[in-house]
Amino acid sequence: MKNFAVAASLAAGLMSTTAVSAANLEVTHWWTSPGEAAAVAEFARVFEEQTGHTWVDSALAGSGTGANPVIISRIIGGNPMGATQMNTGRDAEELIEAGLMRDLTDIAEEMDIESFYVDQSLLEPCTYEGRIYCFPINIHSWDWLWLSTAAYEEIGQPVPTNWDEYVASWPALEEAGILPFGLASGWPIAGIPGPLQAAIGGSDLILSINRDKNVEAVRSPEFRAYAEAWDAIRQVVSPETMVPSFADVGNQLLAGEAAGNIHGDWLQGDLQIAGGVPGEDYECLPALGVGDQLSGGGDAFYFPVLPEGTDPEVIEAQADLARVLISPEAQLAFNLKKGSMPIRTDIDLSQANACMQKALGLIENGLLPSGDFALSSDTQQQLQDLNIEFLDNDSLSVDDYIERYASIIESAN
Repeated sequence: MKNFAVAASLAAGLMSTTAVSAANLEVTHWWTSPGEAAAVAEFARVFEEQTGHTWVDSALAGSGTGANPVIISRIIGGNPMGATQMNTGRDAEELIEAGLMRDLTDIAEEMDIESFYVDQSLLEPCTYEGRIYCFPINIHSWDWLWLSTAAYEEIGQPVPTNWDEYVASWPALEEAGILPFGLASGWPIAGIPGPLQAAIGGSDLILSINRDKNVEAVRSPEFRAYAEAWDAIRQVVSPETMVPSFADVGNQLLAGEAAGNIHGDWLQGDLQIAGGVPGEDYECLPALGVGDQLSGGGDAFYFPVLPEGTDPEVIEAQADLARVLISPEAQLAFNLKKGSMPIRTDIDLSQANACMQKALGLIENGLLPSGDFALSSDTQQQLQDLNIEFLDNDSLSVDDYIERYASIIESAN
């Protein structure tokens, strides 16, 4: 457990007051792709229209892995932002323990959030000692297989309906000079193993590993089937074919240059910005077309405790933004652009496209805990390093990969 030094001024209690004029509120986040930027602009729009305050946008590059350290450094260094997107997990918990995050329980009770959150498990990572310190604002899942209509038209085959059909098409795709699996370098690689484990190995495998830390589950036939699927992917990708960002993979899919990709549902936002239409230009298969559950995660917003002497109007603007982020209007506008699913059960989703409708059907089966929720940051990093090494190093056998994975889970906390 890290020991954060807490400045006395930051430990001061929050004032309870009513805003009498508009305030500027700095908001940090890592939504920088075209689809993400369009989505977060909806939050800013609704916030400004409904409250009169000004959203001061501070986008950070590098997704959560690059942005989280910057956000944490500012908060513990005494220069907090007004609100921030942040990964739930151990780092956030330590900031809460240090008294650096605003308690949102009163706002949650005022809005009766438990009456409309689609899955109460989403609130668990935001809850510490019975108090709520963040608001999840969507449901995201990595568990999607995205397929290019143009690529399959080129080889004269129907677009696959599941993972097995997709893998079977790889030889024909390679013969036609089409990348079977498009891949972006960096953090998108980390999102592939989880969906493969859930779809190929099954829901019980995910629960045994992530929740129960069961080492024998890693040595099971189900895990080996997943590892062999991961091995198959590394046989058809190489550093020369990787592109810089997941938005670039989306462009490859629309152009028919790559046939498929495993990525989170936020890819849909970029596909929409690029003019893609599901069912026409691309297909989306939740749980890779073979599973019956999605892993549950999502983005959450925290509100750092502001230094003593902060303008009370800024503190009130924090509370106003917290209310707006989970309001029906903002939820609908944001998630339709983001590609994610809203956290509310009481809004009209008739405008949702075909991909979102598929996801809503699977959510009825409950959400699987993602590694972000169940594993420490250190364990997640060890697994990510192993997966990148496995992808890069063909001499690392499936057997060696399984044993090293088991060793990490054995020491996980």
